[in-house]
Amino acid sequence: MKRKIIEISKRAKETQFSPIRKFVPFLEEAKRKGLKVFELHIGQPDLETPKEILREIKNFKGKILSYTNSLGILETREAWQKYYKDFGIDFDVSEIIVTTGGSEAILFALAVICDPGEEVIVFEPFYSNYNGYASILGVKLKPVRTFAKNGFHLPPKSEILKKITKKTRGILICNPNNPTGTVYEREELKMIAKIAKEKNLFILSDETYREFVYDGKKHYSMMEFPEICDRVILLDSVSKRFNACGARIGCLASKNKKVIEGVTKFAQARLSPPMLEQLAVIPLLKNSKKYTRKIVKEYKKRRDVVFQALQKIPGVFCVKPSGAFYVTVKLPIKDSDDFAKWLLTNFSFKGKTVMVSPASGFYATPGVGRNEIRIAFVLSAEKLKEAMEIFEKALRQYLKVENKN
Repeated sequence: MKRKIIEISKRAKETQFSPIRKFVPFLEEAKRKGLKVFELHIGQPDLETPKEILREIKNFKGKILSYTNSLGILETREAWQKYYKDFGIDFDVSEIIVTTGGSEAILFALAVICDPGEEVIVFEPFYSNYNGYASILGVKLKPVRTFAKNGFHLPPKSEILKKITKKTRGILICNPNNPTGTVYEREELKMIAKIAKEKNLFILSDETYREFVYDGKKHYSMMEFPEICDRVILLDSVSKRFNACGARIGCLASKNKKVIEGVTKFAQARLSPPMLEQLAVIPLLKNSKKYTRKIVKEYKKRRDVVFQALQKIPGVFCVKPSGAFYVTVKLPIKDSDDFAKWLLTNFSFKGKTVMVSPASGFYATPGVGRNEIRIAFVLSAEKLKEAMEIFEKALRQYLKVENKN
């Protein structure tokens, strides 16, 4: 008798593998072979986690790591409140929920505004895991293209309105942007605010990279538009800001009472965010600018190293990022997935290679981004200089292999 195959869910089948993490097995194999890999594929800064955070963990005197309030420890929420006040954003403590990383904040936000089958406008290329969160929830992302030729800035209002249907529930925006490094102008954000008000939509505003802005640019929060503040759900994280990716502390904030009530139910269902890490980030949240001012200067230096190197490589095109610590790069190749794998499995120079993220996973439109990659400039300037020299040699060699095939 033929055995019946038991199937998994449609959402599990259709959810994409992370374009950032799916090549990790090849990374591990390369390391086992003794290769040194410059990891430019992931937003994991090499700067040390601040001593203030490590000190709080080391000095913890409790004898039990217990559950905390589902909304987050009160002192942690008050610290987030102080953090926002330092940027001119006023939230009541009751309007802030601590999440397990920014990831959970995004998941909760999509879940609280959408039912399965409903839609959210997103500007592509976008943070690849938005795709994953949407798939888990049965939410459809409706992509609106942005292009390198105008710095990946937002398209005209008419282009956005074309994508809005009766199923559209919100607009998701990341500013400064991951993966392009674009910092949106105030007029662009004002346009989003007007659309949200006219079409009765929520705005999910991912402001994780708020401080990472260069060349005299200014970051504007969606909370700066009082006429739509009840529609904004602000999403945030300490991971990149404080070089504490493993702490998994983020937050969701909104002045919409129904949103907070709904997210509270989700938060209670998952019990609580981690206790020790919540306590550890309090000192820096209360006095963040003293720390972030220093590291922003360091990231600008790193950006300049990567951008200058890319400018010198024939056939390569990119826009100089104004924020965050990523750059989207167009290459003279056909398949960036194949290139990323090849770097780890078939190439080395003096025992070294580089790892990058293929950009197709940063798009929702099928087939787009196949000749693009994302580079995260999260290593020291010295390491990045060497990594980019190796990258150039690799690309030259890969093009010869590709042309033969």
